[in-house]
Amino acid sequence: MRQGGGRAGPADGGTAMNGPRGWWGRQSTPAKVETYTRWSFHSFALVEFAVMCLPVLAQTRPGVAYPLAVLVALHCAGTAVTTSRAVDWSRGRRARPVRELALHGTFTVLVAGTALLLARYGTGGERLAGNATSTVYGGVLAFGAGTLTLGFRGRRRVSAVVGAFAGGSAVLGALLGMPWPAALGTALAVFLGAGFLAFTTVFSVWLLDAVYELDAARETRARLAVAEERLRFGRDLHDVLGRNLSVISLKSELAVQLARRGRPEAVEQMIEVQRVAQESQREVRAVVRGYREADLAVELVGAQGVLTAAGIECRVRAQEADGLPAEVRAALGWVVREATTNVLRHGDPGHCSLELSQGAGRVVLVVENDGVGTAGSAGAGSGGRGSGLDGLRERLTAVGGTLAAGPAGAGRFRLVAEVPVGPGQRGAEPSTAAGEWPGGAGTGGAAAGSDGGGSTGGGVSTVSTFGADEGEAGA
Repeated sequence: MRQGGGRAGPADGGTAMNGPRGWWGRQSTPAKVETYTRWSFHSFALVEFAVMCLPVLAQTRPGVAYPLAVLVALHCAGTAVTTSRAVDWSRGRRARPVRELALHGTFTVLVAGTALLLARYGTGGERLAGNATSTVYGGVLAFGAGTLTLGFRGRRRVSAVVGAFAGGSAVLGALLGMPWPAALGTALAVFLGAGFLAFTTVFSVWLLDAVYELDAARETRARLAVAEERLRFGRDLHDVLGRNLSVISLKSELAVQLARRGRPEAVEQMIEVQRVAQESQREVRAVVRGYREADLAVELVGAQGVLTAAGIECRVRAQEADGLPAEVRAALGWVVREATTNVLRHGDPGHCSLELSQGAGRVVLVVENDGVGTAGSAGAGSGGRGSGLDGLRERLTAVGGTLAAGPAGAGRFRLVAEVPVGPGQRGAEPSTAAGEWPGGAGTGGAAAGSDGGGSTGGGVSTVSTFGADEGEAGA
């Protein structure tokens, strides 16, 4: 089943996914945050070019403005490249870009020194032109220092970079003929500008790391839940089969010894082995039945908890379900379980609602979520429909119900399950014939083949595992 997140392919009109909006919708939340962070850093280069070059081009003669604008443009390009390499390093995807950092720092000093020399000797004494080129001197140093802080970790190192550029701006300005009061003012401006950019870059990288760590923690928690459920199931099987298998081993060995001696008691021991084996079979079925049954009330509460833990706003509105027949509760519980699993697996939902209502002799379950990459991509045709839909339809058909799934507007997906409920119908436990699994092998196998198998909490993964093996176990 592809509840809320089917991806369009070539056969069902997936051209809408080729645009920027479709590409953005396919990205995970950490990837979106990283893309936003990268382009925020790249915007520093655009801001630098606009703040530094436009006044120079407007207030300085072409012989000075054009070469200086070219230098600033090259510095902006270096800023973009250096920030990209530094972000890759912070994410652990490459080695520390020491060469890029050294080249960018050296080029920053060269551009700043050239701007200061042009301000002193190339403006012909024009005040506006001198002020414009002097602004380039301080601005290039501030943006260069802020960019270089991406290549350092720790407050002391970042503070040292900012302080070094601020102090160096005063010393370099004084050496190139800038008056000391102006040099100190420039140093203060560089310190404030570089400090602000350093704080912005360090905080952005920290936030990006935190988003990735939270995403990794959520995946780890899901894997631990699955592992815990498997361990619990293993303990249950050990408790059920451990003693009985020991009895079977001892009695079969005794029967072998008696048979070799021609004693008639060997037959009685083998009859006892058969009895214990049949008892073990019944106990294993009881254990598996407990894992396979899906209670509607429990699944609704679990769905809200799982979706909320995944950062999805979940709203559940449900009438009292205890009065429904047991087979109806089980079938609708499976719908909730599979729908919740696939909301987590597909798309990037922010909101999900589950509504259970009764009336006119029918009970209706509606699951709706947003964050679908392309409307109508799930359930529109055979190519966009997961096998879980067929499995759920089989379960609902067994109780006289129907299932409908499809787009519900821009970026939304809705799944509706309806089951008739007679006014005098009583809840009854589904019967289990000897040698058959509850619900039938075909039903369990179809549900286990859904897209939602083993992606969320332990209950789903365990059910999917044993549903897949049901045909062999039932035999």
